[in-house]
Amino acid sequence: AATGPASDDRLTGRAQLTLVLLCAAQFIIALDFSILNVALPVLGADLTMGQADLQWAITAFALPSGGFLLLFGRIADLFGRRRLFVIGLAVFTLASVLAAAAWGTVPFLAARALQGLGAAAVVPTGMSLLTTTFPEGPQRNRALAVNGTILSLGFTVGMLVGGVMTDHLGWRSTMALLAGAGALVAVAAPALLTESRPAGRPRLDLPGAVTVTGGLLSVIYALSTAADQGFGEPEVIAALVLGGLLLAAFVAVENRAAEPLVSLRMLRRPRVAFGNLGGLATFSMMSSVIFLLTLYLQEVLGLSAFETSLVFGVQGIVLAGTGMTASRIVAALGARTTLVAGLTVQSVCTAALVFLPADDGIWLAVTALVLASVGHMSAVVSYGITATSGLTDREQGLATGLVTSAQQIGITIGIPVLGALAAGRAGSLEDAGEDFRTAVLAGTRLGVGADAVLVLVAAVFIGLGLRRAAARP
Repeated sequence: AATGPASDDRLTGRAQLTLVLLCAAQFIIALDFSILNVALPVLGADLTMGQADLQWAITAFALPSGGFLLLFGRIADLFGRRRLFVIGLAVFTLASVLAAAAWGTVPFLAARALQGLGAAAVVPTGMSLLTTTFPEGPQRNRALAVNGTILSLGFTVGMLVGGVMTDHLGWRSTMALLAGAGALVAVAAPALLTESRPAGRPRLDLPGAVTVTGGLLSVIYALSTAADQGFGEPEVIAALVLGGLLLAAFVAVENRAAEPLVSLRMLRRPRVAFGNLGGLATFSMMSSVIFLLTLYLQEVLGLSAFETSLVFGVQGIVLAGTGMTASRIVAALGARTTLVAGLTVQSVCTAALVFLPADDGIWLAVTALVLASVGHMSAVVSYGITATSGLTDREQGLATGLVTSAQQIGITIGIPVLGALAAGRAGSLEDAGEDFRTAVLAGTRLGVGADAVLVLVAAVFIGLGLRRAAARP
């Protein structure tokens, strides 16, 4: 494993540069998740993409970035984290160049899929490099707090930057920005990072890799497609069934494997299991709130794409401020209490959005979003600490693969599920004769209400689970 800095809570100059490098990589990937959201209409017109095809600009990236996380996290453990980190950045950078230069729909979507593949290599290796570079305790807590802040900030800043750059420079400039940033990090990485060297002869659990990757790809594809076509489509049902079967086969394979891809024994550890559940809940539900509020701000209140991006710019500032203090909150309250409290605050503030009015709702939307983001950021930092504590360096790649899988899968599945719920409500009201704005508002209210309930249920379940685990001798 990489040699870490001193065990006190002060970071050396080299450790600070390493943290900046690793967080920069995570920021670039998070940026890519949202930078095209407000540019989709312009992009579609330029590449002659139909309305039904626009979702694939996002889905083509989300599928491989979520589906290959566990596989690449394990490959990094076995064959070298720095090596795979740099390779992933190189692939991501090349794909960004190809996306910026794409002349049609097919080349563009292929480049986006290649971007997702590079991201799937960068995210878990970057996280495992972080947790093995900084020793467990104050240093790692601080590093994870900064990393969590940067990750959430990247998702919201992407919408702001995407709106500004698309308006002034065109959508291709967003892909060029990602290419330039990726190249800079890839060039600096070999000088700052130490290669991990596993003991013994590495072996890869190929059956486990095939079943879990196929299962995740099928489930993510189904949920992404359901956002546009609905959950009743045969294609969606078939993909969900296939994904479920493959994931069940994966569990059976891992129970018998001599060197499993995912240690089910690790997943039975309460900290790992409940910590990752917290990550899945907070990321899936916050990304859903952002999506639903985007619809509300533009289609109900009539804000422009740029004005909408400014709202999420305010959220980004709050996320950054909360992330800077989150490690101190964890130090004072403990990771478990901070995780449960953060999820609860996120739930309560999201519930306030049920009262969004048809007119002049901007201040309620901004206030509730800002306060929910405080809870979200606290949950992000504390879940990462919870899910990676008490593990050996050899297990960190797998543990951080699970952490980043919770993040990426959460971002991927939340929007399709609650987006489909909101769209179904709006569609039924329009069919009944309601006007478009009224129907969208009703769908938004239903979506944020369901969002708040799901986060609160997760908070209660996680709190009880971690409390019982702590009480065991």
